[in-house]
Amino acid sequence: MSHVIKAPLISEKNAAHAEDANTYAFEVALDATKPEIQKAIEKSFNVKVESVRTLICRGKYFRKQIKMGPPKHWKKALVKLKAGEKISIFEGA
Repeated sequence: MSHVIKAPLISEKNAAHAEDANTYAFEVALDATKPEIQKAIEKSFNVKVESVRTLICRGKYFRKQIKMGPPKHWKKALVKLKAGEKISIFEGA
């Protein structure tokens, strides 16, 4: 389960979502499913997850000398927690 969550995504927009809608953003593995993400978040942070939304962010092609290099795609998970739950790593960001 530790390979499912890669990193938390901390930005001003994500901080606003965390305050208003109790929704947190994470970068996850491309092959991770919603139930796997839910279990990994619940186990890692000891919280109850209400819902999980995912989206694949398409990477940009980059120039590598003369040829174009392949894009690096990644997956984002928006995790909504149940009322009263919080994740401490996002506090004060």
